[in-house]
Amino acid sequence: MTRSASHPRVAEVELPDPDELEERRDKAFSRRVALTTAVYAVMLAIASLGGNNSMKDMLLAQQQSSDQWAFYQAKVIREHLYRAQKLVLEAELADTAAARGPRQERVQALARQFADEEKRYNAEKKDIEHEAKKLEQERDVNRDRDPYFDYAEVLLQIAIVCSSVSILAASRRMFAFSVALALGGVVFTINGFLLFFRLPFLHH
Repeated sequence: MTRSASHPRVAEVELPDPDELEERRDKAFSRRVALTTAVYAVMLAIASLGGNNSMKDMLLAQQQSSDQWAFYQAKVIREHLYRAQKLVLEAELADTAAARGPRQERVQALARQFADEEKRYNAEKKDIEHEAKKLEQERDVNRDRDPYFDYAEVLLQIAIVCSSVSILAASRRMFAFSVALALGGVVFTINGFLLFFRLPFLHH
């Protein structure tokens, strides 16, 4: 009795369709680009908000600074007015004929009052000047921030366009270019808030 030799059964392996693999890869790439584009849009919104706020703060600080300087000028005028009146009374006191008796006391009291008012307005004037300069500094800082937000918006908008083109053209190079642009936009956005560095050509 002969024994038949048994042959091992080879399992059938189904090879993936290259076209299907390419389609899946394209879909995964498109999803990744679409998600990244959404992140670009969020950063664009943040940059736009930062730019709008810096412009509003700059204009507000400029208006408040102008108001403070106007107030400062009013204090200066009042200070000079009281100084002039004090000098007139001191000149009158120097006149020995006019500076006798009760009239002398009244004139001296008025002279002291005008001198006190002059000192008060001088002190208030300095406080107002300090506040005005502080507002001017705030205005300048917000003015320096604004260009970085503007450039960030431009870079992020171009990045969004490039990422959209990369989906249509299935171009990974275009997508990489959009990422580089977006990173530049993110750097400019962060610098708009924190001013880590200043580019001379943006400040005149």
